[in-house]
Amino acid sequence: MKKRWIFWLGLVCAAMGNAQAEQVGSVDTVFKLFGPDHKIVIEAFDDPDVKNVTCYISRAKTGGLKGGLGLAEDTADAAISCQQVGPIALSDKIKNGKSEGTVVFQKRTSLVFKKLQVVRFYDAKRNALVYLTYSDKVIDGSPKNALSAVPIIPWGEGK
Repeated sequence: MKKRWIFWLGLVCAAMGNAQAEQVGSVDTVFKLFGPDHKIVIEAFDDPDVKNVTCYISRAKTGGLKGGLGLAEDTADAAISCQQVGPIALSDKIKNGKSEGTVVFQKRTSLVFKKLQVVRFYDAKRNALVYLTYSDKVIDGSPKNALSAVPIIPWGEGK
C-alpha cells in the first residue's frame, strides 16, 4: 500500500512540473544506443506577473532508458537569460516584494525530490528585475545557480 501511494505521489509531482515553459530547441550531447540521447534543452517562459519579460533556460536532460521513461535524474546544470520584449509596468506588489524573491518558474528534474527553479527579485535602486535559477538539491555543499538581470527601460518612447 505504501509503495502504491509513493508511486502516485511521484506521478502527480512529475505532471505538475510540465507547466509554463515551451521548448525552443535542443542539441544532443551523448549518443545512447537505447532510449533518447543525453541533450541540452532550451526552453522559454514568460514571467507570469510581469508582462513583456521572457526568460530562456538551457538545461541538461538525461537520456537513455531511464530518461526515456522519465525516471532519470537530470544534472543541476542550467543557464538563464531574460530580456525585456516590450514595455514593462511593475505592480506595487512587485515593487514592494519580499527580499526572498518570488518563484516564477519550476521544473521537475527528477521523479520526486529535485527541481529547477527561477526566482525573481526587484532591485529598486537600479530599477531592474533579477532572475536567479538554481537546483533545489544540494550539490557538493552548495546548489548550482545562474543569474540574469533585466533593466527596466522606456520602450518605444520618442518615436
